[in-house]
Amino acid sequence: MAAVAVLLSALIGPAAAQAAPRESRPVYSYDHAIRESVWVDTRLDGDADGRTDRVAVDIVRPAEPARQGRRIPVIMDASPYYSCCGRGNESQKKTYDDHGRPVQFPLYYDNYFVPRGYATVLVDLAGTNRSDGCIDIGGRSDIGSAKAVVDWLGGRGRAYTARTGGKRVTAGWSNGSTGMIGKSWDATIANGVAATGVKGLKTIVPIAGISSWYDYYFAKGAPLYDSGPDALADAVDSPDAHKRCAAVQKKLADGAPRSGDWTGLWSERDYVRRADKVRASVFMVHGMQDLNVRTRHAGQWWDALARHGVERKIWLSQTGHVDPFDYRRGDWVTTLHHWFDHYLMGYDNGIDRAPMADIERSPGTWSTDPQWPAPGTRTTTLRPRGGTAPGVGVLGTTRAPHGATAAFTDDPKLSEADWASQIDAATPAKAGFSTAPLRAPLRLSGSGKVTVTATPSTSTAHLSAVLVDLGPDTIRNYAADGEGITTLDKRTCWGAGNPGDTGCFKETAADTQQVGYTVFSRGWADLGNYADAHKGRPLIPGKRYTLTLDLAASDHIVPAGHRLALIVAGTDAGLIDPPASTPEVTVDLSRTSARLPLTGGAPAFARATTGASRHPAAAPPLDGLAPPRSLSRMPAGG
Repeated sequence: MAAVAVLLSALIGPAAAQAAPRESRPVYSYDHAIRESVWVDTRLDGDADGRTDRVAVDIVRPAEPARQGRRIPVIMDASPYYSCCGRGNESQKKTYDDHGRPVQFPLYYDNYFVPRGYATVLVDLAGTNRSDGCIDIGGRSDIGSAKAVVDWLGGRGRAYTARTGGKRVTAGWSNGSTGMIGKSWDATIANGVAATGVKGLKTIVPIAGISSWYDYYFAKGAPLYDSGPDALADAVDSPDAHKRCAAVQKKLADGAPRSGDWTGLWSERDYVRRADKVRASVFMVHGMQDLNVRTRHAGQWWDALARHGVERKIWLSQTGHVDPFDYRRGDWVTTLHHWFDHYLMGYDNGIDRAPMADIERSPGTWSTDPQWPAPGTRTTTLRPRGGTAPGVGVLGTTRAPHGATAAFTDDPKLSEADWASQIDAATPAKAGFSTAPLRAPLRLSGSGKVTVTATPSTSTAHLSAVLVDLGPDTIRNYAADGEGITTLDKRTCWGAGNPGDTGCFKETAADTQQVGYTVFSRGWADLGNYADAHKGRPLIPGKRYTLTLDLAASDHIVPAGHRLALIVAGTDAGLIDPPASTPEVTVDLSRTSARLPLTGGAPAFARATTGASRHPAAAPPLDGLAPPRSLSRMPAGG
C-alpha cells in the first residue's frame, strides 16, 4: 500500500494527492508577532498647515511568513474611535508601551487572525488619536486617509516611521490583498473606500454602516437629530485637532443646513451613487431595529450593489446597533473566518456558494435564504380604507372611495409606540389601518414605500409611516441600553493572547421582552419635500400634496393569527424632530397606498386574508417597546 501511495504521488503530484486545505490554521506565534506603527502620507492637507497629513497605522503581523519570504493579506479597521470612545461592547482603546509600540489592539481580529497568517492593521482616521489632519465625517479626508493605507499596503503609497520626519518604510510583507471591517463609522469608511474602486481592496465587512450621510441626519427633509456633522466631528477630534480644525468644523456646519436641503457636502458623502465603482465583495451586517444607523442604509446600499453585480452576503438580526460578535459569537467568528479565507487567501471553502442571507426570526433563532430579498418577493400595493371609527381603518387591496379621508393632529410628544398601542382606538394623533387576523403567515422582505396624499392646516408638516405586526411575541429588547443583548461577567477567549491583549471578552445573552405588537419598519419625511426629495418648500395651508416615504429595509414574518398594520402620523417622538408647527393633516385615502415587498406577492396576501374575520374594534391597549426618548448618536460606543 505504501508503494501505491508513492506511485500515486509521483503521478499526480503531492498537492493533489491530499485534500486541499479548506481553512487557515493557527500555526503562527502571537507572542512573537511583529508589532509596529507607521504613519502613511495621505497626500491631503486637511488642516491647511502647508504639509500633507500623515495617519497613524498600528500593525500586528506574524513574524514567520516574512522570514520564509512569503507575503500575507491584511484585515484592516479604520476608525475615529481608538482613543475617544473605544471599540466593541467593552469600549476597548488602543494602548502603547513606554516606547510607543502598540500593545492592545481592540477587538479580537488580531488574536484570532494573526496566528492564522493575517496581518491586522488599525488606522486612526485623520484628526483622531495619533494622526494629522482633520476628521470630516465621511468626506474626502476620512475616505482618503483610509484609502491611502490600502494603497500603501499595495506598494503604491508612502509611509514613515514617525508622524514628522522619520525614515521611509514599505509594506514588503503585504501581498496587497486587503479586507476592511468595522462597525458603525468604521463600517461607513469601508463602504466609502470600496466606492472609490481602490485596487487591492478585495472585500469589506460593514457592520451597521452608513451608505449616505444625508440619510443619517435627514429623512427626505425631516431632521433625525438636533445637530449636524460638525458636532459629531467635535466629539471625536483629538485635542490637537480641536485647535487646528475650526475651519473644517465651520465648513461642515455651513454645508449641512438644518433645513434638510441637499448640498454638495452630502453629494461627496453619498456612496450609493458610486456603487458602480465597487470591486470588493461585501458581507453586510445590520440590526433590523437599529435606530442609530437605520436599516435604510443597508437596504439602499444592498440594492445598489445588486444592480452592479457585486458579490455579497447579508446577516440581519433583531438587535439594534450591535456587533454580531455580541449576539451570535461562535457562528459569526466561523463565518467571518471562512469569508476572509476565501476572499483574501483564496481558499475554495464554499462560502461564496452558501446561502446569501441569514435572518434572525426570534431571539437566537435564524433562517437562511439563497437570495435576499427572499425569492418570490414582489412589490404589492396595499391600500388604506376607513373603518368603524375615526383613525381606525382597514388595510387591504381595495381602493378607498373617492373623497374618503382620515385626519390626525401632530402631537410631538407621541411616538410610534403610542400610536401602535392604541391601534384599535380612535385617538387623534394617528391614522391606523390593519388587516383582519391572518389565516396564513405573511412575509415582508426588503424595502417598501408609502405614498400619502395629505392636506396640512399649517405651512410645515412632518409625516411618519410605520409597519406593525399586531400580535403577541417575544422579541429582543432593542430599546434598552444593550439594544437587545445583556452583557455577562463570564469571559471566553477567541484566539491567542498575552497580558496586554488577552483576546478574552465578556459573554452576552439575549435581552428579551414579551410584547403585544412589534414595529418592524419605519419611514419619515417633511411634507415640504413633496416636489423634490432634496429641497423643501413652504406649504400652503389647505392645499393637497402627494409625497412618497421610503420605508427602512426589513425581513419580517407576520404569523397567522396576527394582523399587519400601517400607521400614518406626524412627528415620531425620539426619532425625528418636530416641525415648526403642529398641523392637522387630512389624508386622502383614495390617493394613499403602500407598496410593500411581499414574498409571494398579491396571491400570498389574498391567501392570508381571504375569509379572515375582523378583529374586534374595541380592544385594550397593546404592550410594546417604546423607542429611546434620547437617541444616542454614533460616538456612544460606535
